[in-house]
Amino acid sequence: MASSSIAKNLAHLNSMREIHGVVVTAGLIDKTVKVRVGGLKWNNFLKKHFDDPQTYLVHDPANSLRQGDVVAISPGWRTSKSKRHVVKHIIAPGAGLPISARPPIPSAEELVTKKAIKRDAKQARKSLKEVAEKVERSLEFAKSEVAKAEKEVKMQTLIMASRTKKKYGWVSKQEE
Repeated sequence: MASSSIAKNLAHLNSMREIHGVVVTAGLIDKTVKVRVGGLKWNNFLKKHFDDPQTYLVHDPANSLRQGDVVAISPGWRTSKSKRHVVKHIIAPGAGLPISARPPIPSAEELVTKKAIKRDAKQARKSLKEVAEKVERSLEFAKSEVAKAEKEVKMQTLIMASRTKKKYGWVSKQEE
């Protein structure tokens, strides 16, 4: 089951389009960079195209990108409220460290398997929690049943004791 979901997620991630952009900010947020992607917007009144760049917050799992890098990103699953893209690879390094001196960017396969492992661990924790809750509920039920039985036994012993005293005349005048 896990391997089929990994293959499905990997195929989905690889089928996504590849967008090229420039890293605008890096290092301000852990595992996140801001990438500017070029675009054009048509002005119908002037009958002319104008630059309309878009910026995306992109997931950089290894913190390997620096400001000025030209990167390829692809839309992936949602990693946070505003991060919906993941870094595929570095096209050209900006100023600073060369690509070989930086931590490697994980491949799509590594990202998908890591996500699958996290999901499986979460499901295992959830099932253990459900089992623990069931055991706790049954334990509480057993405690309440034991308390009811003890109360019933106590009442029966009191009734039996009072009957025995009356039968043999052991009852004093104050007890009647």
